[in-house]
Amino acid sequence: MKHFAILLLLFNALLTFGQSSNKKVIHVKVQEEIAPSASRLVAKAIAVAESSDADLIILEMDTYGGLLIDADSIRKNILDQAIPVYVFINKNAGSAGALISIACDKIYMAPGATIGSATVVNGSGEVVPDKYQSYMRSIMRATAESHGYDTIIENGDTLIRYKRNPQIAEAMVDDRIVIPGIIDSARIVAFTTSEAITNGYCEGEMKSVKEILSNEGLRDAEVIPVTKSNLDKIVGFLAKPALQGALMMIIFWGIFFEIRSPGIGFPLAAALLAAMLYFAPLYLDGLAANWEILLFIVGIVLIGFEVFVIPGFGVAGITGILLTVGSLILSMIRNVDFDFTNSSEIELTRALMVVLVALIGFVVGAIIFGKGMTNSPLFKRLILTTTLKDAKTGHSLQVPVNGDLTGKIGVAHTDIRPIGKAKIEGVIMDVKSLGDFISEGTAVQVITRELGYWVVEATDSATA
Repeated sequence: MKHFAILLLLFNALLTFGQSSNKKVIHVKVQEEIAPSASRLVAKAIAVAESSDADLIILEMDTYGGLLIDADSIRKNILDQAIPVYVFINKNAGSAGALISIACDKIYMAPGATIGSATVVNGSGEVVPDKYQSYMRSIMRATAESHGYDTIIENGDTLIRYKRNPQIAEAMVDDRIVIPGIIDSARIVAFTTSEAITNGYCEGEMKSVKEILSNEGLRDAEVIPVTKSNLDKIVGFLAKPALQGALMMIIFWGIFFEIRSPGIGFPLAAALLAAMLYFAPLYLDGLAANWEILLFIVGIVLIGFEVFVIPGFGVAGITGILLTVGSLILSMIRNVDFDFTNSSEIELTRALMVVLVALIGFVVGAIIFGKGMTNSPLFKRLILTTTLKDAKTGHSLQVPVNGDLTGKIGVAHTDIRPIGKAKIEGVIMDVKSLGDFISEGTAVQVITRELGYWVVEATDSATA
């Protein structure tokens, strides 16, 4: 029996070891501003946990906060998750980070860490109107309540004691909330590690994820790290201000050289590719809205319409430039249908500086590489200039010898835009249109005389 007991103990130890070694833990680091990229990273970690049948997800957090919409998305994913989610606050869980942490099943904090200060502010750090604070208070309270409560009887009274006090969660948002013994003055709640432990907002002080796993009996568990995908890294790289400025210059240069050498196609293709690379990360990060991208497309169409269809440079061209540049600026600024509550002067200044530097780079590049642009036929049409070749007409009579030409039919000897030359009654003379562009070789008819010019219009009649 003694030997049998020893064998049984050995078998139980081996079984326990085997079970322990089969445990899986997903480890994901959220050490950045809470933004769409962080939301995608946490969603990826949850998906990996579900597909690998993991036993635990650990978020290692160090953030001062971020966008409420993305923090709420992460919060919902955590609360809807059947797999336990623990957070290890490795120094900071401020604002949006506090909301995410409270959603987790357990909170562990490193020595010197903090959690709290969840008042909603804009990009300049200014407190936004109370309608935003009210919503933040409600989701902080609801998140704290989601962890349940115990019913206790004290002095004959039935009391409800929440695992995480919802009032404390609200006090992290609202400085008007007073909780006797915890917060007695008008200030926002932010706990240190020891304070969080005392008030039920931390399960314990730990120095590392490894120490947490040891404390949870998962020392031998397989730890599966989840990091950003190559796409996330590319998006982060493309969102750098320096690269955004470079992409803008390529957009401007592409349009410029397409005007200079129409029909080649490569400059326009380069501009379109640069536009896609510019807007893609901003769209994925929730900055560039559909209507802002649409503004850019409409602007490009209007510029093209002005260049290729309408002679001169008027309302369509100017509007196209304003829409194109405006969309590039707006796509870098947080706004919801022109509501800039969550944006800041710093954000606006940054956007303007990026565009300004890009425009300066474009002008410098145009001067260096575009000296021959003024010789482009399309550019001449754009600015309505008359070439030296146009001036060499052989004959030019302001007052023809054969008297009144009203009603006479002729042909445009040059482009008329609106000044040009026409051959009427066998004589080449200066004429003008009523503002319409008339191309060389078009049949024209004289309709009147004005300021020394015969005024003509295009006609379908036989030419002279």
